[in-house]
Amino acid sequence: MSTLTTWPREAAELFDRAVVCEYASLTRDGRPVTWPVTPYVGAGGTLDVSTGLTYPDKAERARRDPRVALLYSSAEGSGLDRPPVVLVQGRAAVRDADLQANTDRYVRESLAKAGSGFAGMPWFLTKRLGWYFARVYVEVTPERIVWWPEGDLSGTPEVWIRPGAAPAPVSDPAPNGPRLPSRSAPPPDWRPFADRAARLGEPVVTMVGDGGMPLAVRTRAAARTEAGFDLLLPGGVDAVAGPVCLTFHRHGPQMEWQENVVLVGTATGVGDRLGVRVERALNDWSLAGSGRERFRSFAGQGRTLRRRLRAEAERRGQPVPVVRRPRA
Repeated sequence: MSTLTTWPREAAELFDRAVVCEYASLTRDGRPVTWPVTPYVGAGGTLDVSTGLTYPDKAERARRDPRVALLYSSAEGSGLDRPPVVLVQGRAAVRDADLQANTDRYVRESLAKAGSGFAGMPWFLTKRLGWYFARVYVEVTPERIVWWPEGDLSGTPEVWIRPGAAPAPVSDPAPNGPRLPSRSAPPPDWRPFADRAARLGEPVVTMVGDGGMPLAVRTRAAARTEAGFDLLLPGGVDAVAGPVCLTFHRHGPQMEWQENVVLVGTATGVGDRLGVRVERALNDWSLAGSGRERFRSFAGQGRTLRRRLRAEAERRGQPVPVVRRPRA
């Protein structure tokens, strides 16, 4: 049994009201990759995130390896005063067997929770954004929840362990055929991305913890080095050597703008100190600048991704979903 009432009270309100969390999944070779996404509380006692059908890698990693983590480390837009920082580690199930239902759900939930970016848009334009609203959901069953009360990362965190064994979630069947080629080549040099990250605040670092589970935490301090970064971890977390991901991001109260930088590399360290040697940057999609600049960037992505929409739907043996106005 898993319901909202079984979760720690300190975390439950944040789960319901957070505008963004950091979602960590694992590559084929066990390296963590972490991106900011919008979270939702699922109807069946899960914490849910989504990714676009036209860029499904976040979901495909979880379908292949269900060990994932969600870190709620940003209170921006939640309306909460000094909420905890909360790490959720659990097992994921990917849902894409009914793309139309997923699209209907995402239109409804995103407009209700973080809809300022679309609230003023005429419906005849909104309904043309199928490449964005068509979604694959990832439902996360929490197994372990760690939280730092009032967001004090220098303190000792509290821990909740799921009582009893949870049934292993089963993902929907994987799509047919080979995956589509990458949308763009990886950046040749990580350093310009690290320069841009300097204005985005302290990063989230994701290590690989016990049992191969992603361990994502907000750092207390980060100093740039020639090879990468030196980090100060939060209280109660010890350095884990091996592959790591650094996620820098900022966003507006309703995700009307966002800036992201994601770097991957290898770490060494002891105690609460972690040294990261950065190896490369990942392609990101940031929406920054003026409203006009953000719209131009968003529209440009649409021109690229619209061509992938039909192919991804066909791989799942389904028609292309359409954007429908939410029912009152």
